Amino acid sequence: MSGVPVSRLDAMILEQECLAPLDRKTIEAIQLQKLNRLLLREKKRNGFYSTLPEKLDSLEELSNLPFTTDEDLAQHAGALLLCSQSRIQRILSDATSGTTGAAKRVFYTEQDLENTIQLYMAGLGELIFPGSVTMICFPFSGPFGLGELIAEAVRRLGASPLCLGASLSYGEYASAMKAEQPDTFVGMPVQLLGILRFCGHGSLRRALVSGDACPESVLEGCETILGSRLFPHYGSREMGMAGAICCLAHDGMHLRENHIIAEIVDDSGNPLPAGEWGELVITTIGMEAMPLIRYRTGDYTRILPDPCPCGSSTVRLDRLNRKTAGLSVSALDEILFADPAIADCHYELENGQLLVTALVCGKPDVEQILEALRRLISSVPLSFSTIPAASDSRALYAGKRILAG
Repeated sequence: MSGVPVSRLDAMILEQECLAPLDRKTIEAIQLQKLNRLLLREKKRNGFYSTLPEKLDSLEELSNLPFTTDEDLAQHAGALLLCSQSRIQRILSDATSGTTGAAKRVFYTEQDLENTIQLYMAGLGELIFPGSVTMICFPFSGPFGLGELIAEAVRRLGASPLCLGASLSYGEYASAMKAEQPDTFVGMPVQLLGILRFCGHGSLRRALVSGDACPESVLEGCETILGSRLFPHYGSREMGMAGAICCLAHDGMHLRENHIIAEIVDDSGNPLPAGEWGELVITTIGMEAMPLIRYRTGDYTRILPDPCPCGSSTVRLDRLNRKTAGLSVSALDEILFADPAIADCHYELENGQLLVTALVCGKPDVEQILEALRRLISSVPLSFSTIPAASDSRALYAGKRILAG
């Protein structure tokens, strides 16, 4: 035995499903039962999925069904909604000032949001304890927003949430850390690294990161300063803002399989076995408001083939990156954040040239960075500039890191 406690996700699933001890056979039986219940409801309501069969004989048959896409969520949100509008507590939309056409919308009931809080509790329970202080650096957008849901999970665990949000300056984060002495961080990975490199770790000892890819150089940079392992989590709005959590074994992220069926497919949509890298496809059998069948997430990962040292029977996802054509932000981040002087960086393609702007807390090794970048993208002209980080400096991305232009 490894001595690592079983993932807290197991206890959550057992409580939610009123089960005996969890194993693969039981998990897959729950998934098939819920999937067939969903298919039957869709058939009866004559909604978006009404052309699908009302029952499958095995989970393997799921791969025969068509995919759901972002375009479907934008164009057919009403048809995808599986409950009365009066039960909706939260709607998330990807509309921005630059969006053209219909925005993708996702709906949540009170129970959907409660399930999210319970998963946050399972994940956060691995690293926070009663009486501790957790700084939350995700956005706070009103009732049932992401930051608010995390704060509620922290409170239920007997800890105190320090609700800072995602848009403060480094100086403001430093002041809050000094005044409130948080021991735990919850936010995006590059955001954490920037805070640590500018402010130092202060009282911080542990961190949960989610919301964006976490390249190895970012993970190692954070862990070096904190002196402890990070807890990467994975979630998306389509799976209720929470999907997979890291246990104390730090060997992948356990998926909440009583609510989500995961598949990995290749570029042509063909299923791939555990251990092979491809696009994550999810079927959200636990969502009340807007369950999705075979939704293509656009995220690139794999299902880890070997059992977790913690002993859990739930499948685990490896690290995730966004599927992109051409230049990869994660590959660029891997190079830039390997330099300990870089707190943040921004990328933009302009007239065929890659513009790299780095926010620095010291003197980076520019020649080494440029050499590594040229090896990665030898055919693209480069421009590299630096900005000294100051107390009023803020993260160079408001949300997920993208290649602009």
